[in-house]
Amino acid sequence: MNTVLPVASQFTDAVAQITPFGNGLINDTYLVATPSSPFVLQRINRTVFPVPEQIMVNLTTLNQHIAKKNSASVKLQIPAILQTTDKKSLYQDTNGDFWRALSFIANTESIETIHSISDAEQAGFALGHFHRLISDLDASLLHDTLPGFHITPEYLKHYYQVLPKRANGENRYCAEFIARFQSIADDLEAAKQQGLLPLRVIHGDPKLNNFLFDKHSRKIVSIIDLDTVKPGLIHYDIGDCVRSCCHNAGPVEFNLDICTALLKSYLNEVGAFFTEHDYYYLYPAIRLIPFELGIRFYTDYLEGNRYFKVTEHGQNLQRAISQFRLCESIMAQEPAIQGLISQLQKQNQSY
Repeated sequence: MNTVLPVASQFTDAVAQITPFGNGLINDTYLVATPSSPFVLQRINRTVFPVPEQIMVNLTTLNQHIAKKNSASVKLQIPAILQTTDKKSLYQDTNGDFWRALSFIANTESIETIHSISDAEQAGFALGHFHRLISDLDASLLHDTLPGFHITPEYLKHYYQVLPKRANGENRYCAEFIARFQSIADDLEAAKQQGLLPLRVIHGDPKLNNFLFDKHSRKIVSIIDLDTVKPGLIHYDIGDCVRSCCHNAGPVEFNLDICTALLKSYLNEVGAFFTEHDYYYLYPAIRLIPFELGIRFYTDYLEGNRYFKVTEHGQNLQRAISQFRLCESIMAQEPAIQGLISQLQKQNQSY
């Protein structure tokens, strides 16, 4: 932690303790304790985010937009940007790395697995509430901090550029699964190109552990990891949130009960602006995101783990297999998922 201390000292003159924080796969994150209040310190991954300044501009725009809302109507805390001692939102160290500090949301915790229907309802509410808060924020005001992010046809194209001549064992399963279902890769992008799904402001990475639960009430009070806030399709958010919440491990399968609770709460929040096409593309989004993430994990494995952090050899291969198994389970339950969406649409439109 001695190498982090000089950086933390750029944001405060009284560092008491620095500890690694969270388990993100992209940025390096630390919790900095001070005599007054702790804060979160992050080194922004320049390989993933080549222009860190754009992240901070987007986060500032987001915070300012939500701050203009009636405070009684805002039910999520967005971490505040903390400035350096010389009033800057970013600090660049001697290695050229960029660091930023954000307020710490106290008495909260993130979870890796849905433990109850209530947890699922909270996840759906939180994502829907976030989308509702920013539904009137002009997406063109934001930078695209990750060009190509969630553009599944591009991930597929890149995969084929690195695909080995022959695949065997677990590699064969991944290669055959991608080849068999590659036609779904263009589902959402085609809808965007046809004008059926508009560009909106999205979170970009609303997996379960990016929601903070109050330790006492068990209600979600904050959404974090906002580096990927950018213009995009909210269906990427919905698909990713459902993927992370409804993923049963061992054996891998899609949990329809969790999906039901999540989507019901989500649609209760966004029903006012959801269109017929928004409803229609819910199932394709739920099916697509694990397929896309499987492609990304498998490609990263083939390229030597350049993007996602790993702690052991073959970890990204196993991650890819898990996502493809989940996608299989989703497709096996398509009639039930489609029926659920249709039922929720009728309920919302009858109010």
